[in-house]
Amino acid sequence: MKVDGGLIGHSLGEVPAAARALEALGYDGVFTFEGPHEPFFPLLLAAEHTDRVELTTAIAIAFARTPMTLANLAWDLQQMSGGRFVLGLGTQIRPHIEKRFSMPWSRPAARMRELVLALRSIFDRWQHGTPLDFRGEFYTHTLMTPMFDPGPCEQGPPRVVLAGVGPVMTEVAGEVADGFMVHPFTTERFLRETTMPALERGLAASDRSRADFEIAFPAMVAIGDTDEDLHRELEGYRYRIAFYGSTPAYKVVLDAHGWGDLQPELNRLTKSGDWSTMQELVTDDVVAAFVTSGTLEQIPQRLADRYGTLVDRVSFTAPADADPERVRSTIRAIQTASHDSASPHER
Repeated sequence: MKVDGGLIGHSLGEVPAAARALEALGYDGVFTFEGPHEPFFPLLLAAEHTDRVELTTAIAIAFARTPMTLANLAWDLQQMSGGRFVLGLGTQIRPHIEKRFSMPWSRPAARMRELVLALRSIFDRWQHGTPLDFRGEFYTHTLMTPMFDPGPCEQGPPRVVLAGVGPVMTEVAGEVADGFMVHPFTTERFLRETTMPALERGLAASDRSRADFEIAFPAMVAIGDTDEDLHRELEGYRYRIAFYGSTPAYKVVLDAHGWGDLQPELNRLTKSGDWSTMQELVTDDVVAAFVTSGTLEQIPQRLADRYGTLVDRVSFTAPADADPERVRSTIRAIQTASHDSASPHER
């Protein structure tokens, strides 16, 4: 498996050093996400200050932008990075799209499918000079004059990967994207029983095989050398699981384990701001289903045992005070997982 590290929580001025450090530790890729800050600018700096790592938005919010806006951003980053950029897209949820970004929301899976096809059409125009004539239900792109055409990219168009949870969006990813980013709020059972069959249906619809497709998983990983350290890490994840679990769209993951009744109760508590009670409802069994825990030396095999036959790359964040050589060894151990634990994509 490949291993990715996050460019999370850094100011723009800190990004060059942070990106260099992640590359020096042996990570295969670095990623940003759209939270308090914009996800593309840090990757521009990372492209300038690294040589090898892949650079991924994980994720940028697709429906906050138009296909043309996304295409311009992705094309420039692909050229700047020498072909290392990956455009990772997700939908967010309706209240954010409508109330935070003031953008339209409707039929998210169909809209996302069309957005990716529109991107492909724009990329094809720039790379091969194909007339731009995309006419869809949600997006129309029919004008591209020479003044606004950046011309072909030496490394070819960037890859486009999609994030999702439910089977409908997952199937869309299998049909039109180059890869899939599993949501952190995912268990091994849900991956096997829901995610993988949906991806296979999507791949079949586009007449592709699993070998043509990459699956990335930002796993919840708790790392500690002592019981006290691990307890502290796991309690942090208990809060995060309670937050994710309150989202109606994520109930499907809890349903896979028979925990679906937890979601509406968590949702009710978010509205009253009772976060402490929310955490109490997330039992140790629930935490254990979502979180892989152990020392740095134990994590590689435990990740391989859970996800090695399912995903092609994982991400994790080592403790800030961890010895760099231990982190390097952990990354190498994940990358060189045994054949029995290797994903189908690697076999």
